[in-house]
Amino acid sequence: MKKLINGIDNIVDEMLNGMIKAHPEYVGRVDGTDVVIRTGAKKADKVVLISGGGSGHEPAHGGFVGKGMLDAAVAGAVFTSPTPDQVYEAIKATECGKGALLIIKNYTGDVMNFEMAADMAGDEDIKVDKVIVADDVAVENSTWTTGRRGIAGTIFVHKIAGAAAEEGRDLADVKAVAEKVIANVRSMGMAIEPCTVPAVGKPSFELEEDEVEIGIGIHGEPGTHREKITTAAQTVDHLLGKILDEGIYGEGDEVAVMVNGMGGTPLMELYVANDRVADVLAEKKIKVYKTLVGNYMTSLDMAGFSITLLKLDDELKALLDAPADTPAFRQL
Repeated sequence: MKKLINGIDNIVDEMLNGMIKAHPEYVGRVDGTDVVIRTGAKKADKVVLISGGGSGHEPAHGGFVGKGMLDAAVAGAVFTSPTPDQVYEAIKATECGKGALLIIKNYTGDVMNFEMAADMAGDEDIKVDKVIVADDVAVENSTWTTGRRGIAGTIFVHKIAGAAAEEGRDLADVKAVAEKVIANVRSMGMAIEPCTVPAVGKPSFELEEDEVEIGIGIHGEPGTHREKITTAAQTVDHLLGKILDEGIYGEGDEVAVMVNGMGGTPLMELYVANDRVADVLAEKKIKVYKTLVGNYMTSLDMAGFSITLLKLDDELKALLDAPADTPAFRQL
């Protein structure tokens, strides 16, 4: 295993310190925790948005803390849910009277621990609600989840719910916007090379030189099947076809597209994939309103990508276009 680290036990701590030293104008750290929060005083009269999960998905989630997106992100150990007390500290550090919305990816540990934190905050009379993102069309249930997994579509929830909260909407309204995004977002990914978790020291799975894994999860979980590597266009056709088979995207619809790198894929290859995504959607007479291409929710050094579609209406378009300024997402 080759990793640019100082030691296995302090990776997350050093990563968070490095992030804060790089972006002090955006983020700070709650003392004694692995919680990243927006820099400066609490913004009065605002619902706060809190997300997080295991580390190794950078820039998610700390990279999306800032104006127009998250107020706090909680980092667990690599591919391990943060503990309830850490999430609770994030709530206490940011909530300012209008309540907190927890944005949770659908993994068993994340759901359980974030819900426990919400109960802890409720005991202190802090209003907390939650949404659970389950956008992965690849598998219905897995070792990690009951129901579909939450993957890169979560970023659209951060952006759009974050814009609604920045407008000053109340907790029920912000949750309703987040749930609208969740109902209309779908994703699917693949890998051509596995990732290596530092504490394990070896690849999370093995692929032959000419094999790819279709439907992979963001922790190296198995996908739907393995197959011989084909062209980028054929791979896009398979992933996008599964997304379109959901039946919620049709002729005349407007969508936002995300082509998300898994951490080890050159930007050149992501743009090649997006070229085919755009062409297929044009053939289907589905209008692309906005496209994001890059690393948004990764899986350490995994090589591969995912495709996400979000069906838009006028409200979602306006919130998607609203200003945001974070270490990993800037739209001014």
